[in-house]
Amino acid sequence: MAFTAADVKNLRERTGAGMMDCQKALKEANGDMEAAVDALRAKGLAAAAKKSSRTAAEGLVGLAIAGTKGIAVEVNSETDFVAKNDQFQDFVRKTTEVALNGDIAEVEALKAAAYPDGGTVGEKLTSNVATIGENQQVRRIKAVSVSEGVVVAYMHNAAAPNLGKIGVLVALEGNAPADVLEPLGKQIGMHIAAAFPLALSADDLDSALIERERKIAAEKAAESGKPEAVQAKMIDGAVAKYAKENALLSQLFVMDGKTPVSDVVAAAAKEAGATIKLVDYVRFQLGEGIEKEETDFAAEVAAAAGLK
Repeated sequence: MAFTAADVKNLRERTGAGMMDCQKALKEANGDMEAAVDALRAKGLAAAAKKSSRTAAEGLVGLAIAGTKGIAVEVNSETDFVAKNDQFQDFVRKTTEVALNGDIAEVEALKAAAYPDGGTVGEKLTSNVATIGENQQVRRIKAVSVSEGVVVAYMHNAAAPNLGKIGVLVALEGNAPADVLEPLGKQIGMHIAAAFPLALSADDLDSALIERERKIAAEKAAESGKPEAVQAKMIDGAVAKYAKENALLSQLFVMDGKTPVSDVVAAAAKEAGATIKLVDYVRFQLGEGIEKEETDFAAEVAAAAGLK
């Protein structure tokens, strides 16, 4: 598989490794980007892998809550100008409410649902594309709920109430009063926005991610030249560390940097003399995972003017 200078640049931006190291990694991986990322990480030349899932794209994340249920919806646009448009913001807000009120958790079902101003959500979206003149997509949706307790919303970089760049929902189950659950949920929401957990607990982590980390750890251990028994412990330790750092309940609370989130919840429950359990969460970061095409604006202007 061939690779280009743009691929080398992309790999460098994703990993923070040197240009020559990126070029070599791509060559050895036959142009396979993900294999090259893993190779650089195994050699200790890459920065944190999380960068690869933070690709920027435009639009808004919308949050809505009603009682013990909440929902997050991401709607993408081509430019940030559209995200600041009142018409676009109104669409995201109303579409999120439609999803919440209709208990809708699938994009296609949401697009087929009735829109408050008439027609369907999908038809309104098509109309917006025509009037605004820019492509827009309802990208994803996720709901959380509890039988007893609260669902708390936190929006980071809010463009308007419950609309912004990083939307978080925190589901707290329990019989503690709202004046205990709400501020606790808000703090945990801030933690989730900052710490980027990949799952609620270590058991919930994607097995493919765990195997990927195990493979990287095995390559590093093999390079150490230590006995196999020692290498096995090194691998298990690296995988355990990865799981601890990426599962929400075991992450260290960003507010103090030393207490696991599970202990923060337990302490709040003990102080309130009640039961509190963190049972679910949603973290939608605008555009994560989307490949956004980079353009050279100066070159585009020159081309339009017939210049080289």
